[in-house]
Amino acid sequence: MSSTATQLSLHALTKSFEHRAVLDAVTTAFPAGATSGLIGENGSGKSTILRLLAGAERPDGGEVVVVAPGGCGFLAQDDPLPGHWSVDDAVDDALAEIRRLERRLRELEQAMTDASGADLLDEYGAVSTAFELRGGYDADARVAQALAGLGLAGLPRSRRLAALSGGQRARLRLAVLLAAAPEVLLLDEPTNHLDVAATTWLEDHLRARAGTTVVVSHDRVFLDRVAGALFEIDEGRVARYGGGYSDYRRAKAGERARWEQARATWEDEVARLRTAAATTARRVAPGREMTDRNKMAYGRAAGRVQASLASRVRATQERLRRLLDDPVPVPPQPLRFRGEPATATAPDGPVLEVAGAGVAGRLAPVDLVVDRGDRILVTGPNGSGKTTLLRLLAEQLIPTAGAVVRRGRVGHLAQEPGVAPERTVLEAFGKDRRGDPDDHARALAALGLFREEDLHRRVAALSTGGRRRVELARLLTDPHDALLLDEPTNHLALGLVEELEAALDRYPGALVVVSHDRRLREAWTGRVVDVRELATSTPTGVVHA
Repeated sequence: MSSTATQLSLHALTKSFEHRAVLDAVTTAFPAGATSGLIGENGSGKSTILRLLAGAERPDGGEVVVVAPGGCGFLAQDDPLPGHWSVDDAVDDALAEIRRLERRLRELEQAMTDASGADLLDEYGAVSTAFELRGGYDADARVAQALAGLGLAGLPRSRRLAALSGGQRARLRLAVLLAAAPEVLLLDEPTNHLDVAATTWLEDHLRARAGTTVVVSHDRVFLDRVAGALFEIDEGRVARYGGGYSDYRRAKAGERARWEQARATWEDEVARLRTAAATTARRVAPGREMTDRNKMAYGRAAGRVQASLASRVRATQERLRRLLDDPVPVPPQPLRFRGEPATATAPDGPVLEVAGAGVAGRLAPVDLVVDRGDRILVTGPNGSGKTTLLRLLAEQLIPTAGAVVRRGRVGHLAQEPGVAPERTVLEAFGKDRRGDPDDHARALAALGLFREEDLHRRVAALSTGGRRRVELARLLTDPHDALLLDEPTNHLALGLVEELEAALDRYPGALVVVSHDRRLREAWTGRVVDVRELATSTPTGVVHA
């Protein structure tokens, strides 16, 4: 399949939802014949760009250009197939264009046995070429390969989709789309619901395919393995970075270094001009004692030296004014969680202790001891009770059996943001905190999580990632002896994820983390426990501590 005719581009594109600008005059083009990654926090506009390219949304302004002679396939995050369909129905729907071409070939072959003519031969040649370009002869083999690669090899073709799990339906949608082999693939979080083996198969498939792919993903390992360029969406604008995720990290580190250097240069120049202005001003100050050298100058030039010095003072002050009117912003300090190591005044015993505690129907009774400074990654399949365990530790759930003991200050980051939507960012951050709004604004500004003009925006107007940043800001600036973090990298821009992980590495208190993030899990240096292995063997009664 040739990619030379493929075009995917946006020109001065704007798009808003409920009066909130998501994309602001975006102009960019995605390279043909390559895989490009779209990154940014949740709600930044990544899925919107895919939907615009797929024709599922229309822009408010600007132009979307999609030229894909071999077809364009779109995998949305949540676009379920009809439950009454069978697996075979889903396959036939995905291969509809290939099936249509195949039927036309058979019709033309039959017609040519009954008659002859250049028109039939010309059409047969065109349809045959199109069928071959879409890989029609290998389509059924691709279906079998995709189903096997994504863990669905044993799925009966007659099975109704309503009888499948949510993960199976998501993997089936991806499998049949890949089997259709369109020239352009638009994939929104394709690694959701995939295990390691299926993700590895998908990575190999995307690297081997000849078409053009644009993929939205928060999976840093996946992006490093498949993407040739990353497009970061931030505040409605798009910036392009060449290479995969590791190249993006290096580029962002370079941007940070240049920002710090520019600020240092600005500060040095401001200090130099202030010193120069003060020194020269003292030389022209009225009534100051004149040296013999000054007396000679006055005698020779009748005050021209004094006038020249005054002019230099004015010029220096003007340059200083321009610098102060257009300062280089102070780069935000690296994220850091407040927390102190255990001291002699800390309560005795573990900071968290679970003794046969559980919640009926959600978490079997478990035992867990979290000592001060412990680092624990809780694993287990979906539905095994990981989030319930963290909510028990955070005292957001009452155990139906056993006891939970907390000794110290415990912070909790829930899996989904729960900030009150009617508050402003500043109000939500300052809720129940000491200090006045100015104190809170300074504390927020130091984190670099929000621009000054965003502090008075309603939380309801923020993206999901923005609401997550409000909760993260509160957690960063309160002292805690232990942190309970449920999928802490969810919804955040990948650059912020890196900062967050570095902050966790520096945090001296206890950590209990639940995460599906492959890179976080691969780099984890503490204990790793499966929630199912924590099950207690001793029956316990209900005790509330």
